[in-house]
Amino acid sequence: MATVTLKGNPINTSGELPKVGSKAPDFSLTTTDLGTKSLSDFAGSKVVLNIFPSIDTGTCAQSVRTFNEKASSLENTKVLCISHDLPFAQARFCGAEGLENVINLSDYKDGSFGKAYGLNFTTGPLEALHSRSVVVIDEEGTVTYTEQVQETTEEPNYEAALKAL
Repeated sequence: MATVTLKGNPINTSGELPKVGSKAPDFSLTTTDLGTKSLSDFAGSKVVLNIFPSIDTGTCAQSVRTFNEKASSLENTKVLCISHDLPFAQARFCGAEGLENVINLSDYKDGSFGKAYGLNFTTGPLEALHSRSVVVIDEEGTVTYTEQVQETTEEPNYEAALKAL
């Protein structure tokens, strides 16, 4: 279990992020066209997991915008934006914003991604949603960087994540 804060109030998660140097847990998430993608679908590419509570909050939306902008110049890298939001909400947001360099994936069906990565909130008003986190995975599926943002209302350290690529 990890503890982060939401507006200064402590909230707990279901576990810990995968350790740097470990194999990233596989997952099965829903795409905006209601298909399914797993980590193995991105084998051979570097992967940035931009994980957040909901696309409908300002900080979460900004993280998607920022990673979309940064992703346009990254070689052999996929940026996956992951939340519990319905795939329709994710598609609506990116369509309205004109964001085409990120891949939105939803954990709405069973929350298994959040459980495998240890980041489902278990207490507080965001219970069952994902803790704001970034995980960078290399071409072989090894975790090279993790960040669980300590204050949920703050943005992740984009530069540190991108440096890990």
